[in-house]
Amino acid sequence: MIKKYISNSDHPSAARYLLKWVLLTTPISIVIGALVAFFLWLLNSAIFFRFSHPYLIYLLPLAGVAIHFIYQAFGKSSEKGNNLILEEIHQPGDGVPAKMGPLVLFSTVITHLFGGSAGREGTAVQIGGSIAQVFGQWFKLEKKDIQTLLMAGLAAGFGAVFGTPLTGAIFAIEVIAVGKLSFKAIVPCLVASFIGDLTVNFLGISHTLYHIDFNSGTDFLSSAMAQLDLWLILKIILAAAGFGLASFLFSELTQHIKNIFNTIFKIQWLIPFTGGIIIILLWLLVGKPDYLSLGVNPEYPGAITISSAFTEGGAETLSWLWKTIFTGITIGTGFKGGEVTPLFYIGATLGNTMAEFLNAPISLFAALGFIAVFAGATNTPLACTIMGAELFGGTYIVFFGIACFVAYFCSGNSGIYGAQKIIKSKFWFDSKTEYTNIKDAHDKRRNYFIEKLRKYKRA
Repeated sequence: MIKKYISNSDHPSAARYLLKWVLLTTPISIVIGALVAFFLWLLNSAIFFRFSHPYLIYLLPLAGVAIHFIYQAFGKSSEKGNNLILEEIHQPGDGVPAKMGPLVLFSTVITHLFGGSAGREGTAVQIGGSIAQVFGQWFKLEKKDIQTLLMAGLAAGFGAVFGTPLTGAIFAIEVIAVGKLSFKAIVPCLVASFIGDLTVNFLGISHTLYHIDFNSGTDFLSSAMAQLDLWLILKIILAAAGFGLASFLFSELTQHIKNIFNTIFKIQWLIPFTGGIIIILLWLLVGKPDYLSLGVNPEYPGAITISSAFTEGGAETLSWLWKTIFTGITIGTGFKGGEVTPLFYIGATLGNTMAEFLNAPISLFAALGFIAVFAGATNTPLACTIMGAELFGGTYIVFFGIACFVAYFCSGNSGIYGAQKIIKSKFWFDSKTEYTNIKDAHDKRRNYFIEKLRKYKRA
């Protein structure tokens, strides 16, 4: 009887599925974690080297030209970056090039060594995707399994670079498409993300810790909803709308800069060269290096960083806007690295400003901005809510969820990943969406405004 039950149940197939993906993702995630650890060490060394050699900023235009020719010579298809990985997950094609990982690793270090305002998640995700593709080919996996492995590689890279393994797994299944979660890959993504993070920790790489000083006396993991501070929640909703608009601004600005520069310059290497010059001029205009590079480590005492944004007076009113401009130009003109850490900076400093304006807890609103601007720009509110719990503790997870989902809705059909599909509209009143992906939505908005502008000129 027991034998018959076991043979007719789903348990043996589930066990085989679990064993298969544990065996497949474990070695891949260890390799990804080791490479991410090396990348974080190298990146940190480059940033501190620039701190002690500030003149390197003047070589940023030449660094941009070097990055351009490196990609032209060794991996032109790799220039799509994270979008190539998303495209391969949606519809397998030529695959993710093995050279993508080393190319983006060293080009990101170059970007930060000379002061470009960029992130690091793009590098980790692309390392994960390229390693997953290599292992998938070695193991001679079917296309559908390589798709799953790419998602696991994405999860491992993300979880390892930020020290948020649960977020990495959820991010990998949520970022693929707006309006749909790919839970079929949750097991390999969880295994990969946790092993990638454990590998980074084992190799001695630590992550920046952030702390919320605000204490309402309420633990939302064990208390009733009736204890919530409704006035504070209204302030959070208002701030979250601002976070969503900041996400929209960042995404649109970066894409518009790409379009404008590609239209103006027929000689492609002039794009990063000019971008580097503009960053230097902006740096001279602002008069301080706070908006260069990651914005995690202070270059001098009193510098505005992500950490300083958690304290009173730790950000200026327009710090978030300056970082948006610096990063938009850096990424939009072809420098490498990613956008997520700058989004953390934008969100935390905007949260600091909003808290001052709304007479709200500064560290709490900095944390909310940290995750909510990211949620709006990547269309991953669930992953970002979990990220809040992993980074700041679960006490305020209700606030995290409110901020992330409001920002997600207020960011509209925009985002930093053009290949992200739009399966279902965010808005309940819009049952049919006319866009296929984020890039398509951007292009239609752009064409609409161009047409309106032409009609205005004719009038």
